[in-house]
Amino acid sequence: MSRWILVAVAAVAVIAAFLLPTVPQDPAYHAFADRSALLGVPNFWNVASNLPFLLVGAWGLGATPTALATIPRPAYLLFCLGVLLVGIGSAYYHYAPTSDTLVWDRLPMTIAFMALFSIVIGDRISAPLGRRLLWPLVLAGVVAVMYWDWTELQGQGDLRPYGLVQFLPMAMIPLMLVSERGNGLRASWLWATLATYGLAKLAEHYDSVIHLATGAMSGHTLKHLLGALAGFLALRAMRDPVHH
Repeated sequence: MSRWILVAVAAVAVIAAFLLPTVPQDPAYHAFADRSALLGVPNFWNVASNLPFLLVGAWGLGATPTALATIPRPAYLLFCLGVLLVGIGSAYYHYAPTSDTLVWDRLPMTIAFMALFSIVIGDRISAPLGRRLLWPLVLAGVVAVMYWDWTELQGQGDLRPYGLVQFLPMAMIPLMLVSERGNGLRASWLWATLATYGLAKLAEHYDSVIHLATGAMSGHTLKHLLGALAGFLALRAMRDPVHH
């Protein structure tokens, strides 16, 4: 019965998202609190703080042979590659923040989100289902970003599909953790991943407040550091299995 509840939650979320009015990208999103340049690099700290994504993604790729045996290799590699490419795409975006460059920040994020989602589905629901859903989920994420970009070019931006592919997994994963028995992924690391990602989103929201409070680090820079830590914690869940 709990699995039918998961299906119902997903269906309601999809329907609700498309009942909302279209959501364009707020132009003020690109006006970050810390715009200081250093070494000739504009928005230096928002650019440089993406380095941990590169390190975490590269570490995950290098540790592939020691990853949890029950995780499908394509999903694991896509997750690591997505995290690594976030470091490149986000640095590129913050070097010259516009809606056009933001596409290259969001594409790798959706790849990482969807790969992790499929891994948790495979661990908590069904290994074959997780493998079958990997590519459709990744495709849905990519299409959501490209759809948003296309609608922005038409003058009527619509972030609803992108919001769905970003936040639905973050809602569904906790439900799976509390309602289904796992086959190896360590739940404590996954809970830590979700909590850290939640803190990252809070830091993003309070970008200016944190910058004013610290006088040095902005909320968006902190978001990058916490986001990379969340990626690392997710990899720990895959590399620190529960033995039944």
